[in-house]
Amino acid sequence: MTAENPSIMSHVSIGTNNVDKALAFYDKVLATIGAVRILEHPQAVAYGRQYPEFWVHPPHDGGKASVGNGTHFGFFAASKSQVDEFYKVALAQGATSDGKPGPRPLYGEPYYGCFVRDLDGHKIEAAYWDMELMQSGDSS
Repeated sequence: MTAENPSIMSHVSIGTNNVDKALAFYDKVLATIGAVRILEHPQAVAYGRQYPEFWVHPPHDGGKASVGNGTHFGFFAASKSQVDEFYKVALAQGATSDGKPGPRPLYGEPYYGCFVRDLDGHKIEAAYWDMELMQSGDSS
């Protein structure tokens, strides 16, 4: 019996201007949250835990990859320490900080996360949600 995919998204894709560097970056950074390469095609790789959810590849139109203003990609972390490790590894791989690990009261008490810009400037996030706080109904 196949498990039902818990995600509401089929996948997201980001463009890169240097596939080799981007894949080396995401191999290390996404490993911190238990994600691995799920599918590989020439010039396109999909990461996930069980399903191909996050694709990295050059733009299909052959143009230069660019960053979407207001766009970011959030990844689930299983603990605060995974968020911290995601941030640390991302910076070590050349990312720039866009928000150190920590709580964000604006997002609710259960949230703990970080934000970085990858090698192409895409904003990525690792977030841990304390389910006990969410289940208690205290998510103000």
